[in-house]
Amino acid sequence: MNYINLHTHSFKNQETILEVVNQYPWEFSGAIPQYSIGIHPWYFNQERLSGDLDIIANKLHETNCLALGECGLDKRIEIPLNEQIEVFQQQLELVQKTTKPIILHCVAAYQEVIAIKKEMNIENPIIIHGFSKNEQVAKSLLDNHFYLSFGKYLLRNPDLEKVFKFVPNDMFFLETDTIEETIEQVYEKAASIKEMPLDLLKKQVHGNFAKVFNQNK
Repeated sequence: MNYINLHTHSFKNQETILEVVNQYPWEFSGAIPQYSIGIHPWYFNQERLSGDLDIIANKLHETNCLALGECGLDKRIEIPLNEQIEVFQQQLELVQKTTKPIILHCVAAYQEVIAIKKEMNIENPIIIHGFSKNEQVAKSLLDNHFYLSFGKYLLRNPDLEKVFKFVPNDMFFLETDTIEETIEQVYEKAASIKEMPLDLLKKQVHGNFAKVFNQNK
């Protein structure tokens, strides 16, 4: 059974790994077989926005595009939050025309994304990538039907182990994002924390992926 890497910026093209490779509309590569596409709040460009949104709208209807993202909100950057929210909501309106999930970048704006999900009545699955917060934040997100994806901080922060153990098995994904460690290493760490055989963990992630991405892989 293959590994599933929910979010990566590096296309490895390995037969044993299903990778959801992050792409930006302004540097899209058709050579990547399965990807997500979105406007990251760090790289929002007003002059390019209309064209970027057009590309996202088109790609979301292609089979190889598995999700919108990464997109979201980040309170620790200089771009005003109201501008970020506007761009974020424009992308959400596009994905709402599909059943595809959303891979979310969120920094210090969890209450805002929960409120937007409710306000816009978002039914598409939403996955918080690179989750690194405490059990209270995790519970708030889980109660509002967000999925959580773990990677870098699961390997780096021992305090996150308790949080990961708390997350229900049908509500998590695993990823590498930009780290040098492999997805196999992330899975090994996750299996150890969950006290679960590696094959069973892989089967669980496959089930989660099939449910959220409407695929039987």
